[in-house]
Amino acid sequence: MTVTTVTLSEIQATLAQMQASAAAAPDGPSPGFATDLADATGLQSAGALLSDPSAADGAAGNLASADAAPADQSDLLAIMLAAGGTGAGASGVGSGSTAPVTSSVTGSDVVTEAERFEGTPYVWGGTSPSGFDCSGLVQYVYGQLGISLPRTSEEQSQVGAPVPGLSEAQPGDLLFFAGSDGTPSAPGHVGIYVGDGQMIDAPHTGTSVQLQPVPTDQVVAIRRVLPGAPDSEPSETTAGADAGSTLIGNVPVPDQYVATIEQSSATNAIPASLLSALLYHESRFETDAVSQAGAEGIAQFMPATAAGMGIDPMDPIQSIQGAAQLLGNYTRQFGSYADALAAYDAGPGAVEQYGGVPPYAETQAYVPSVLSLAGLSAEAAGSAS
Repeated sequence: MTVTTVTLSEIQATLAQMQASAAAAPDGPSPGFATDLADATGLQSAGALLSDPSAADGAAGNLASADAAPADQSDLLAIMLAAGGTGAGASGVGSGSTAPVTSSVTGSDVVTEAERFEGTPYVWGGTSPSGFDCSGLVQYVYGQLGISLPRTSEEQSQVGAPVPGLSEAQPGDLLFFAGSDGTPSAPGHVGIYVGDGQMIDAPHTGTSVQLQPVPTDQVVAIRRVLPGAPDSEPSETTAGADAGSTLIGNVPVPDQYVATIEQSSATNAIPASLLSALLYHESRFETDAVSQAGAEGIAQFMPATAAGMGIDPMDPIQSIQGAAQLLGNYTRQFGSYADALAAYDAGPGAVEQYGGVPPYAETQAYVPSVLSLAGLSAEAAGSAS
């Protein structure tokens, strides 16, 4: 047997040609390049690895081990393409290695994409067309349309803008339920609203992806996550802003912090909506929040970082000012809001190492989530000039 050496750059060049050919086809490109790659290389390997670059890195490392089991060609191709950062199926902003979120995506697009997977079996932990769990289906469907969402239903319930009730829900909105393993504040189940009181979801073991009536008395939250779409620009009522709060971007900000946020943002030349979204994502404006990792306060500073900046992380005013200072510094350093957020989450060293948003699952989910809350488009996020 003759083995021909193929470099990663050659693979990427071929991939680019395939994508260009697809885009130039009479019927336009396929709904998602990751789907085409998954069909060609094996659904489980390609779909999962392309949606999680860190998994690809780990898989590539396993292949390099002398004890690794032989992999077939489909696994090798999926791993090489995913580890190479081609961005064939995942979405994101900032680094240029992933597909940008597009404001042209509509709720109807989301529903149409979800309906393609009706009949797919429920698989706990499933994230590909070989089997989905509820949040895996939501993440995959939105990913096919170029929108990156977190992995779990609890995390997904914090993305985008809240919708106050089912009567205001639109196709493509996410419906959340306590489920068997969650609570109203930390939902364990999610479905995609279709309209007319119907949703599509992956219910539980023994079922498959299906269209079914919404159990209206069990809905605990509704979120609209299409960034930049006309129907995702909520009013104060849609965003859930109540008395004592002011809507900045898509975030209802407690009135006692509005002046500090606006002043700190102006001083550091960043949008007030970006700072508001970061604070909301980090702590929901809880001044005494403490993470499992030890991050403290409204802006979730690690004690050492706060000490180095000379601030008390449990003082909300000092923390807001400190967060604005960091975001402003990172924005000037990296030139984009997306990379600035990535530096806030993963550290500036990681952004420097990878030349943009690093391929960490948490950071890949964090950046688009905060940008969506801020109401910033991919174009605005990619360039802060």
